[in-house]
Amino acid sequence: MNLLGVHLTLKIGETIPVTASPFLVEALRSVEVTHSDQGPSGFQLTFQVGRIGALDLMDYRVVTNPLLKPFNRVIVIVRFAIAPQVLMDGIITNHQLNPSNEPGASTLTVTGEDVSVMMDLEQKHREFPAVPDYEAVNQIIGCYLKYGLTLPPEVPLDPEVLNPYNPMYERPQEPADVTDRTYLQELAQQYGFVFYVTPGPLPLSSSVHWGPPERLSIPQPALSINMGPATNVESLNFTFDGLRPQRVAYQTENKHGTVNSPSLSRNIPLAHDRPQARRLTCLISDDDRRVEFLAKGMVDQSFDEVVTANGQLDALRYNSLLQPRSLVGVRGAGQTYDGNYYVKSVTHNISKGRYTQSFSLSREGTGALLPFVLP
Repeated sequence: MNLLGVHLTLKIGETIPVTASPFLVEALRSVEVTHSDQGPSGFQLTFQVGRIGALDLMDYRVVTNPLLKPFNRVIVIVRFAIAPQVLMDGIITNHQLNPSNEPGASTLTVTGEDVSVMMDLEQKHREFPAVPDYEAVNQIIGCYLKYGLTLPPEVPLDPEVLNPYNPMYERPQEPADVTDRTYLQELAQQYGFVFYVTPGPLPLSSSVHWGPPERLSIPQPALSINMGPATNVESLNFTFDGLRPQRVAYQTENKHGTVNSPSLSRNIPLAHDRPQARRLTCLISDDDRRVEFLAKGMVDQSFDEVVTANGQLDALRYNSLLQPRSLVGVRGAGQTYDGNYYVKSVTHNISKGRYTQSFSLSREGTGALLPFVLP
């Protein structure tokens, strides 16, 4: 149990964010931050606006504040006890003013995305001469190092990602004429990978992940339900979808086969019982070189969310940030649904006196691997 509370720091600026003024902090009513392993992370800052003096006669001072201009950078830092953690490093993209006839009910909502939005502003058509897809990813990310992005430290185990192309052949970007962020997302999906940007660990820096979902991390403090004083989850529900897993039969002019089970990157188990794939999907392609890997990606993604869990926790009782795109233990739900899960998404809702985190978990089947889950 956290006895010192949660402290939030807001930094905003055009080039180098600075700590928000007391006026903005006083006007701030709530903060919402969403992290997911599919698509960019986003944030919303809700400010109370109103005419409280001569400076507000022509317009609301919050609305005209230069710190809140679109494309300014926003950093949200949360501190539990001593150690601060970067919750969001993003760019303002949208304003929404909601005037009200009720006193004190008018609000300005400032919306934005993580710094990868700067990769989504210009459509391009690139050529990648004789380089594997992993190297092409590094080349693209290298163009955005000024925004604090760091290259993916881990190398995917899939050999196709590392396999160079014929040096006499310059492979064009597929799909063509899309933004860099869209291309990296499309390329990741072909292998059953995920692409996302994680803020921190220091302000003005973000790490990039392009590869399989992370299943080798040390599990975070457990989510506990129905355990008396140890309970830290307000709600939690599970869904088991037996139709989710699939096999994929692929065919080209010169090649055919069937992928029946997940690839090596998914063979690190989270569940004791993985269901059999009863659905068969057909994939017809004209790309002899890639069709088998496309089929593997489809099978991998179909097994990732056989069992899903959604819930909400009280951050003060949990005493930490639930990190998405990594593992967490669940206990108190029974042997069938206890165990480790992959955290797909987390939404943080912060207001004065309250901090909750809504989350979505997934894994490939039922049954805990061990008879107990560490707290």
